[in-house]
Amino acid sequence: MNKTFINLFWAPVFFLMSLTASLAQTAHNPIMYADVPDISIIRVGSTYYMSSTTMHMSPGVPIMKSKDLVNWKIVSYAYDMLDDTDDLNLNNGQNSYGRGSWASSLRYHKGAYYVSTFAGNTGKTYIYTTHNIEKGPWRAISFKPSLHDHSLFFDDDGKVYMIYGSGRIMLAQLKDDLSGINPDKKPQVLIENASLAAGPNLGLPAEGSQMFKIKGKYYLFNISWPRGGMRSVLIHRADHITGPYEGRLALQDKGVAQGGLINTPGGEWFAYLFRDFGSVGRVPYMIPVKWEDGWPLLGINHRAPDTVALPANKSLMPGIISSDEFNRRHGERDLPLVWQWNHNPVNQLWSVRQRKGYLRLTTGRLDTTLITARNTLTQRTFGPECSAITALDVSGLKDGDHAGLALLQQKLGWVGVKVENGNKFIVMVNAKGGSSTESASIPLFQNRVYLKAACDFKDRADKAYFYYSLDGCNWIAIGGVLQMAYTIPHFMGYRFGLFNYATKITGGYADFDYFRLADKIVTPH
Repeated sequence: MNKTFINLFWAPVFFLMSLTASLAQTAHNPIMYADVPDISIIRVGSTYYMSSTTMHMSPGVPIMKSKDLVNWKIVSYAYDMLDDTDDLNLNNGQNSYGRGSWASSLRYHKGAYYVSTFAGNTGKTYIYTTHNIEKGPWRAISFKPSLHDHSLFFDDDGKVYMIYGSGRIMLAQLKDDLSGINPDKKPQVLIENASLAAGPNLGLPAEGSQMFKIKGKYYLFNISWPRGGMRSVLIHRADHITGPYEGRLALQDKGVAQGGLINTPGGEWFAYLFRDFGSVGRVPYMIPVKWEDGWPLLGINHRAPDTVALPANKSLMPGIISSDEFNRRHGERDLPLVWQWNHNPVNQLWSVRQRKGYLRLTTGRLDTTLITARNTLTQRTFGPECSAITALDVSGLKDGDHAGLALLQQKLGWVGVKVENGNKFIVMVNAKGGSSTESASIPLFQNRVYLKAACDFKDRADKAYFYYSLDGCNWIAIGGVLQMAYTIPHFMGYRFGLFNYATKITGGYADFDYFRLADKIVTPH
C-alpha cells in the first residue's frame, strides 16, 4: 500500500484519538453543581481529601476523597454532634440555622489528619484528629474563644498556629497538645488591614484565611468583597510567618473566591475556590495556577475558566448524593454518609430496621412548622436539574401529624400528608413569601402515597415543583411553583428532606419506603 495513502488515512484517525483523549481530560466548572462551600483540600500521596461547611447539619464537617480533584466521594465526618446545646438540638424555641460549625481547615502532619473548625453560637474552636481519615475514630478537643475563619498551620520548626480574623488578621500560637492558645504567647496582629489589597471600597472585610508554605515562603489566602464589586481572592506573601506581608488582588471574576492552593503529584497547581450559585448553594471551582516571580497567578487571563485541564466530571451519584431503598444488611451503616440530619437528631425516634426496607420517623414532641421540627433527614439538591421521589406509608400517623418530602431552606416548600380530625389530606405547603401557606389540600383515602419534588436551577431559574401520585406511575402537580431563594438566615443551598412532626399527639410514625433521585425533571403523565 502506498505510504502516502497510509499517512493520509491514519492522520485523521490519530487526530480524532488525540481530540478524544483531550476531551476526556477536560473538567467543567463548577466541579460539583451542589452546595459544597468553604472547602479545604490536602493531598496525601496521590489521594486528595477535602472538608467543607455544613453548619447546623449532623453529622458535620464532611470529609470527601478524590483521585483527580474533580470527582469526589464522602468518606467520613469529623463529628457526629458538634455540641449538646438547645440551639443545636432545636429545643426551647432556639435553632442554629446559618450557624453551627463554619469554615474548616484540613491538615495532614506527621501521619495524623487534623480538621479544625469554629462556631460562633458556642463560642468555641474545635480540633478533630485521627490517623485514619476514612474510618476514624476522631479525637475531639475544643477551647475558647471561637477563632473566626481560621487556618490551622504546622510550621517546619514544630510550632503550631492558627491564623484568623476579619479585616485585621491575627496569628495565635497553640499549645503543643493543641488544647488552646499558648498562654505564654499573646496573639499578634499579622496584617492590620488585609482588605486593602482589594482596593479602597471596603465592603466585606478580608476573611476565610488559609495559610500555605511553599518553597520557604508563606502565602495567606483571603476572600474580600469590595463595595460595589464582587467576591475577590486576596493573597499576601512573606518570608517569615510573622511578616511583614505584601498583598495583591489575585482574582476578581464571577465572584469565585475563598479557598487555597493544591498541587498534583505531577507538579501542576490549582486554586480551589467556590462561587455563589443561587438557591442550589455555593459550588466549588478549580482554577489553574501558574507561578511567576514567586507569586501564584490564578486563572486564565485573570479569569475563572468554565473548563479546566482535569479529568471529566462524573455524576455526583452516589459519592455526594444518592438514592436509598432503606434496605440494610447486617453490619451496614444505618444511614449512608450522603445523609445528614437537620440539627442534632433524637436517635431513639428514627430507625431503618424497625420495619424492614423502610425509614421510620416517629414523633416525640409537638411542633408547629417544619422549620422547628427535629429529625428531618436531608440530602443536597443539585443542578442543573434534579428531582426526588418517595413512597410514604401513612397508616401510623396520628391526628395532627404532618409527614412528607420537603425542599428545606427559609423559603421552603413541601408535599406530604396531614391528618386532621381523623381524616387524611395530601397537602402542599409553600413559604416563598416567608411564612408557610397551605397552597393545596386533597382528601386521601388510602395509606400509601407517592411524593415528588423537582428543582430547576438552570440559568438561576431557581424554581421548584411538587407532585403526588396514588399509584406511583401517574403524577399530578399540586400547589404552586416555589420560587426558591438562597437566604442568609439559613446560609445553605436547598436540601431534600424527609420529615414527620406532630401538632397534637406524639408517638405517630411515618414509614418511607425509598428515596430515589434523578438528574432531570420528568414531565408528569
